[in-house]
Amino acid sequence: MVDTPSTPALEALATSGIAHDVTRHGPVSSLEEAAAVRGLEPDRLIKTMVVRRGEDDYLFVLVPGSRSISWPKLRTLLGVNRLSMPDAATAKEVTGYERGTITPFGATRAWPVVADERITGRVSIGGGAHGVGVTLDGGVLIAHLQATVADVTDA
Repeated sequence: MVDTPSTPALEALATSGIAHDVTRHGPVSSLEEAAAVRGLEPDRLIKTMVVRRGEDDYLFVLVPGSRSISWPKLRTLLGVNRLSMPDAATAKEVTGYERGTITPFGATRAWPVVADERITGRVSIGGGAHGVGVTLDGGVLIAHLQATVADVTDA
């Protein structure tokens, strides 16, 4: 166990009433290593990607571990022709988190959330700091974030 200070994500979760477990671990070098430390399969780890839809218009996309965003699927879902990933400084500015720690919980703005339809069962999402994971039920996660659920990833 690593002693990591609280984060806005952990504070938001603590007040949410959502049942969850917090795992604090040291640095990991791969998705597989992070999954092992959290006692889950790699696809049970959920990556939070921040995507730019337009001027001051972003969203969070929740993606299972080994999958990646399907840009054509996401553009079709959102009805837009262009999406992009912000640079690291912009991502931090619009979420409050640096890359590798981004999570919808406790973000500086409650951007809309799109969750891949494969997010089910027990999953782990970032806790707002390196080496901090939050494990909870995927359905509860999606419901709490009022996420739009769709097939938005590729293997």
